[in-house]
Amino acid sequence: PGCIQQCVASRGQLCIEGAWLWQLKDWIDRNWMAGYTTALPEMEAETEEPSEIAKAAGKDALAVLAHASMRCGGCGAKVGATVLSNVMRKLKAQALVDAKDNGVLIGLDSPDDCAVVAADENRRATVHTVDFFRSFIRDPYLFGKIAANHALSDCHAMCAEAKTALAIAVVPFGVESKVEDTLYQMMSGAVEILKESNCSLVGGHTCEGSELALGFVVNGLVAPEQALRKGGMKAGDAVIITKGVGTGTVLAADMRGKVKGAWLPDTLRSMCQSNKEGAHILQRNGATSCTDVTGFGLLGHLVEMAQAAQARVKISLGDISTLDGAEECVKAGIFSSLQPANIRLKRAVENEEEALKHSKYPLLFDPQTAGGLLATVPAAEAEKCIVALQVAGYHKARVIGSVDTVGEVANGAIVCDSGPFQESQTPTISVKEEVM
Repeated sequence: PGCIQQCVASRGQLCIEGAWLWQLKDWIDRNWMAGYTTALPEMEAETEEPSEIAKAAGKDALAVLAHASMRCGGCGAKVGATVLSNVMRKLKAQALVDAKDNGVLIGLDSPDDCAVVAADENRRATVHTVDFFRSFIRDPYLFGKIAANHALSDCHAMCAEAKTALAIAVVPFGVESKVEDTLYQMMSGAVEILKESNCSLVGGHTCEGSELALGFVVNGLVAPEQALRKGGMKAGDAVIITKGVGTGTVLAADMRGKVKGAWLPDTLRSMCQSNKEGAHILQRNGATSCTDVTGFGLLGHLVEMAQAAQARVKISLGDISTLDGAEECVKAGIFSSLQPANIRLKRAVENEEEALKHSKYPLLFDPQTAGGLLATVPAAEAEKCIVALQVAGYHKARVIGSVDTVGEVANGAIVCDSGPFQESQTPTISVKEEVM
């Protein structure tokens, strides 16, 4: 009050002043500041394409989503308590989960924050592993089986006994009845696989998301001296793989609508087959090293083993078993999106120029979902081991190479041969195919 409000404006040699100029300047400044404070436009919620599950549910589900508010993150993204309770009640009614299994003291029947498991009386070491990925098929039940099998595979590869599992589930948002059914179908498949390995589901976490996804933290036990590891290769050992390769290229073809119906059953059956019995067969036949073949592909995991033993390994590309349609997909130029990253490991192949001529060479880099076991056994035990594996249902188990030298190559080396390894060591017996 009492202050004369004046303003001066100048440009070049022109200069003006006055109270009216101050009012104009004040109006300009206030409008400019309001653009960053009180006059901000109201933010609209981002719209997402409805999930395939919501679309399949019909107009009711789409109507609910159209009028729903922006989906929250953090714990606001959790699946509702009613949905989760209903799913767990159904699983318990079918005896798919049992709180008394594997020494579980506090589990799914208790409201506590953590599961509690009794200590192992034999003082075995604990093993811990985790896997998680989004769905690649529209059947939540089948996806649950594959996700659980994939997560258990690390324990099986070390001949560890899986004891408990914690689930991490993401379910596409939609009407409650559809969310509940999807979660129930997925967890039914998963728990079936867990029970086959005598592994108890003791808890987990759920949340909403744009895509169906599932993973597990698996905890187990193993006597340290009995654990199969990657670094035990010995010169002269035979290299064995228990399943065919090609899940990455076949699933990529399926996503593009290029897969043939006759090819998928073999891939799905392979991904649902547990590695548990295969690992024990390998162990009984004197396995010196072992790992499961997953995202890094056959070559990637073989390189890990070769590096651990500083070994040079020779493999026969012609002896590698493939899943139905895998070679056709590769010839058509269909690859997994992870293939380019895996190809960087080609630096470990000493004779890449020769290897490139073989049609199966690209499949060395194909990422596997719930793939087989890759192991080395004494050459004298290889034939007997292959027969036992095939009798147990691992119909595509093969000897694919041998360990040439150990302790001589710092980063490991792979030599690819186009010819057969030793036909006498890769018998193929007549067995009845199991129907998934």
